[in-house]
Amino acid sequence: MASEWLELTRLTQGSSLTVERVRLAGKEIAIEGSFDLPPLARLTQEDQIFVTAFIRCHGSIKEMEGLFGISYPTVKNRLNRIAGQLEFVEINPPPTALDLLGRLEKGEIDVDETLRKLGRKP
Repeated sequence: MASEWLELTRLTQGSSLTVERVRLAGKEIAIEGSFDLPPLARLTQEDQIFVTAFIRCHGSIKEMEGLFGISYPTVKNRLNRIAGQLEFVEINPPPTALDLLGRLEKGEIDVDETLRKLGRKP
């Protein structure tokens, strides 16, 4: 499957791509709609290979230097460029006002804590 994504990335040459049908392998189930590719699948083939190598090297820039025959600053610059194309995913995003009001309504937190978390110190 990874090779198909790489080929698809090569064919699209960085153009935007929307998937309209997904079928579960070995099943008679298909989902139709409009789906964006995951962020990593939107990278160029070369950048996908670079990211894969970085993960396989357990994040060792020194190993990446040897593997690709490039300098430390070149590895860092390329990683920074790739990172700039990816959205950061927060593991524990701050609660929304709606979340906090729901917790207040359930009695899980009081008014003072709600205001503090909203940035409005009582």
